[in-house]
Amino acid sequence: MNKFNKNTVLLTLALIIVSLAFSCKKYEHYIDGGVKEAKFDGTILQYLQSKPLHFDTLTQVIKIAGMESVFSNDNITFFAPTDPTIGKAIRTLNKELLSTGKDTVTKLTDVKPAVWKTILSLYLFKGTNRLKDYNQVDTLALNTYKGQGYLSYNSTPMNIGVVYNDAVTNAGTATEVRVKYAGYRQVMISYIPDLSRPQAFWINALVASSDINPTNGIVHALKIEKHSFGFNSNYFNSIAIENGIGNL
Repeated sequence: MNKFNKNTVLLTLALIIVSLAFSCKKYEHYIDGGVKEAKFDGTILQYLQSKPLHFDTLTQVIKIAGMESVFSNDNITFFAPTDPTIGKAIRTLNKELLSTGKDTVTKLTDVKPAVWKTILSLYLFKGTNRLKDYNQVDTLALNTYKGQGYLSYNSTPMNIGVVYNDAVTNAGTATEVRVKYAGYRQVMISYIPDLSRPQAFWINALVASSDINPTNGIVHALKIEKHSFGFNSNYFNSIAIENGIGNL
């Protein structure tokens, strides 16, 4: 083998090794559902305040609920709902208020602090849990993969688990290959509306970014799609109206 060919082979091998190293890192990042060391040098409240595009309304709700100390001092895991989900809940509430001839919500403080606190507490858990700490969940095979029951901050029973998606190549073609549970993983939190049937009628919310690590806990940021603040819009509406809107 001449010197030119030898150098070419060595260069090719080096490129392959580098390529494999980057591929493995990319795959590992993808499977874990987020950056491994998602450290934030500040409290959970400060983290939310640092992301106004996603959590500006949420931080206002935390303040109205009188829970700033909880998000600043307590050791917690928080499934953070984004601002559009709160907007969706308000629009749904206003639609019901209009249908009954009542005044609608024009500002966040029109909804009583106790209501915001109750709903926020559904997303909040004592202690810290990352993706790796949750059991697998499959809503189509709950007898085998059922996640795990947790009590939220206000002692509401919730279910939390990790969805193991399928790995798919050539999707939608004649040569599609699907490997069960070998794809990316997502944390899912579920509201259980009927405790007499604990595996029925779950309202699920998937996490978009997991394992964000401020100084006093863990944040899992929820996806926007198909979620409304409070999980069940009827629940949010009923307690908001029951507590009175505005000065009522």
